[in-house]
Amino acid sequence: MKLKIILLLTCVSFLVYSCSSNDDDTTTPTTLPANDDDDQDDDTSGNADSDTTNVDTDTPDTDADSDSDDTDELAVYQKIYAATDIYKDGDFVVIEVNGLPDHNSPYYQDTEWSDRYENNTDPDFRLNPNRISSADRTIRIPLHPEEASSHESTALGVMGVAINGVAFFNQYAGPNDQPLTNEIFSFDQYNGHPQGQGVYHYHIEPTYLTAKEDVGNEGLLGFLLDGFPVYGPFENNVAVSNNDLDEYHGHNHATEDYPDGIYHYHITAEDPYINGNGYYGTPGTSTD
Repeated sequence: MKLKIILLLTCVSFLVYSCSSNDDDTTTPTTLPANDDDDQDDDTSGNADSDTTNVDTDTPDTDADSDSDDTDELAVYQKIYAATDIYKDGDFVVIEVNGLPDHNSPYYQDTEWSDRYENNTDPDFRLNPNRISSADRTIRIPLHPEEASSHESTALGVMGVAINGVAFFNQYAGPNDQPLTNEIFSFDQYNGHPQGQGVYHYHIEPTYLTAKEDVGNEGLLGFLLDGFPVYGPFENNVAVSNNDLDEYHGHNHATEDYPDGIYHYHITAEDPYINGNGYYGTPGTSTD
């Protein structure tokens, strides 16, 4: 009898152990795959990878580089502080101005800007009958100027633009190369005057600009239509003479604005003042 009881207890213990082992096996695989699936869903969604792809192919990055290149190329032209607009059009820089001088002048008398009238007290000054008018002028100059194979003469009228938006004219007073001999007495206190249609311009040094602290007599004063810059009458604290320049009234070396060097014109105290016998490069256009 005692042996039967021992065998019965042994069988019951075996059954209890077997049932307990089966429960553990069932629970464990039910829980772990659920967690793994969650992880796989995160990975499968590929959100991080997808976001990275979007950043790499983001078009505005390319546009930003292009805008930055344009900004760098146009930086020196921003010195034309009176321009109403400056932008790139293919191989040209387009500069829009109204042509009005930003300084006083006796030629503002009896105009809509008469508050800018200021008499010229020079006893040799003779006021001409013309008065200043504005013009919506568009100037197109080469973005990368080069020496022309055939040098075109400058014509009467606008041959360039000063940084205050005023036109540069050549060294002649009229057709057939009339000299400035008498006309020079009609220049106002800043060396400018208007022609018959009211276009105010400089034939010689624009003293209003060379007197400005941020420009000075060695600074950039503007550009001729061929895209080459015009600098003041001094260089390294020495007055530039015609003998320092070629027949087009310029020479080539590095400047503050062009550290790699560029051909540039200089204004001098002697005739031909701004430009010699034509453009060094190929001129663009000026239209009103």
